Amino acid sequence: MRAHGTGRAPRHRRRPLAVVASVLVALAACGDGGGRSASSPSATTSASTTTPTAAASSSAPAASCAQQTLDRLDRPARIGQLLLVGVPIDDPVTGLEQLAGVPVGGVFLHGRSTAGAAAIGAAVAQLRSATGVPLEVAVDQEGGLVQALKGTGFDPVPSALQQGRLAPEALRSATATWAQQLHGAGITLDLAPVADAVPAGTEAQNPPIGAVDRQFGSDPVQVAAAVTTLVGALQDAGVAATVKHFPGLGRVDVNTDTDVGAADPETSPTDPYLEPFRAAVAAGTAAVMVSSATYPQLDPDRAAVFSPAVIGLLRDQLGFDGVVVADDLGQAVALSATPVGERAVSAVGAGVDVVLTVRGQDAAPMSAALADRAAADAGFAARIDESALRVLALKERFGLLHC
Repeated sequence: MRAHGTGRAPRHRRRPLAVVASVLVALAACGDGGGRSASSPSATTSASTTTPTAAASSSAPAASCAQQTLDRLDRPARIGQLLLVGVPIDDPVTGLEQLAGVPVGGVFLHGRSTAGAAAIGAAVAQLRSATGVPLEVAVDQEGGLVQALKGTGFDPVPSALQQGRLAPEALRSATATWAQQLHGAGITLDLAPVADAVPAGTEAQNPPIGAVDRQFGSDPVQVAAAVTTLVGALQDAGVAATVKHFPGLGRVDVNTDTDVGAADPETSPTDPYLEPFRAAVAAGTAAVMVSSATYPQLDPDRAAVFSPAVIGLLRDQLGFDGVVVADDLGQAVALSATPVGERAVSAVGAGVDVVLTVRGQDAAPMSAALADRAAADAGFAARIDESALRVLALKERFGLLHC
């Protein structure tokens, strides 16, 4: 995408999704609005002879706030939770209004701003007041050439290459400051850090990452250490991290934003360049962004963002149970041959949870295409519900969602 002191905030831990059977039990337990409905023994049965089934029912946990919220949403609103849609960074409120009533779960502040933290914070507060389920508000705040928010209240952030040269504690301290500034302005999702390692000596031939210093280094182990530090510091400050661009853009010679044909013929399921993503998962990253390049050793037929094999690698081999975000499905030239609505359907069908487009005009056709497929395919409708629950769980984890 273009995209340890005593004062540290508590770490936000991952909350894995419940299995379906557990959810059904939990829903039964919270039918009175959250209280438990213990099974009372009959007049002829003493408490000491309560059946095991009744005892288990009485101790069933209440449904999570995310599950309770999902249960209240109709189909369009559930689909909306999967949409992260671009709005102009200099006038996001008008941008949200121009979505013409299409429900969205989040907005991406598209562009660059020097307005400062106070102005951004006021605009974000207006955005959140305009919706029922609180909006996720996302930015690209990597550093260097990719720093969306500047001005009073937002410190200059050096490039990832410069950050990667800092000692771990210095990097953690600096990131904590930048993250606290984002959180103070109402930003809850940073589309960072970049986990793509670029082989030494090839930087100039790698337009999306190496040519613009978006990498922390060339050694995957070094990159993994930096990514781990950033994920922890961001999320300790209450800002969800989005590690990108799985399974890596460090060895492509084409920028997916501006051209077609980006491919990495080297990445395999045992590739050492996956290590930064593996480390991010172990560190509890809230989200992982999947690239729109192709990886023939993983899936010769589909871009990663449309590939069940690539997303399965992330889920099954790396053990990620958080939110999978698509790289931009709107403006990216790499996907221009596929109709906009079909992009959303293919991504969600492959296992993507959040469909990102930097263009507001894409919200309506994407929502309509997802709704049409869900109406025709019960399995796809369940896939939407699964992703909507993950999105809501992320919001609950980072304090946006309350019941």
